[in-house]
Order: sequence, then structure tokens, then C-alpha cells
Amino acid sequence: MKVFKSLLILLVFALISCNSVKVVTDYDSEVNFTQYKTFAFYKTGIDKADISDLDKKRILKAIEAELLAQGLTKSENPDILVSIFTKSRERVNVNQNNAGFGWGWGWGWNPWMMGGMNNNVNVSQFTEGTLFVDFIDKEKKELVWQGVGTGALKIQNREKKEERIKLFVKEIISRFPPDIKKN
Repeated sequence: MKVFKSLLILLVFALISCNSVKVVTDYDSEVNFTQYKTFAFYKTGIDKADISDLDKKRILKAIEAELLAQGLTKSENPDILVSIFTKSRERVNVNQNNAGFGWGWGWGWNPWMMGGMNNNVNVSQFTEGTLFVDFIDKEKKELVWQGVGTGALKIQNREKKEERIKLFVKEIISRFPPDIKKN
């Protein structure tokens, strides 16, 4: 029963780690983020992203939805420009589970026997993707905020890919604007 519980806990952690998006942000602490009310996409930067045009559309649509939900307005004359950049790499995950030794009474020529060690090794390969979302002050032409999300990519079908993109974007954009506390 202990082995079953251990395996169940490992499985839950494995599933959680595969579904999570790790997000880090950086920003210019001198910037007053309340001044930004409008946004537009920075086409020059987006065109350099090394992903399919369909995925670019999915990402931009998700970013637009999140920013609109935060109260920003899409504009031809924006306060900030939004750009994206992507990276991906293949990762290998190796998990080893040792069940250990056991003692017991049994039948046969020597009823006292020591049980063998059960050693399971699981190897899985997956693609880890990183999405960079940059906010650029249009007037100063300077990067003022960057959010970076990293996690496993699930691309079995279009719907799952779209869900994953929305999760990446939601996790990243939820940290904009930064929570700056003044003294």
C-alpha cells in the first residue's frame, strides 16, 4: 500500500509539473506603469519570432484578450508596443522508482527468503517552450517590461495547443503591470 501511495504522489507531481508554466518578469523600476492605457503589436519584432504564422496569431489573440480584460485599449496610436519572441528545446526527463527489499515467509526449499529489489526507470522526452512577451514604451523606444513563461509544450492536436498557448499567455500577462510599492 505504501508503494501505491508513493507512486500516486509521484504521478500527481509529474502531471502538475508538466502542466505548469514557470514565469519570471523584469521591468524598469523608474517607469510609472499607470501611464499606459493603450497598446499595439510591434510587427517588426513579431515577424522575427521563429514559429508558424498560425501560432503567432494564437499568441497575439491571447495577449490581446488578456490586455483588454485588464482595461487596456488596442490603438493605432499606442502608449506601449507589445512584441513576442519564442524558443524551444527538447528535454529528457528520467524518473527512477526503487521499491526496496522485503522479507517474508514463503514456500519452497528455503521458506525464509529475501525479496528482490524492484527498480523502475521511466524516460520521457518532451519539448520545452519559452515565450517572451516584451512591452516597449513607444515614445522612448525602450523595453519597460518583460515576461518570460517556460513550460512543456503539448501539441497533440490543435485544441490542446490553443489551450496551452492561452495558459502561457494568461500566466505571463497576469503579472503586468508589476506591483510596485512606493515608500
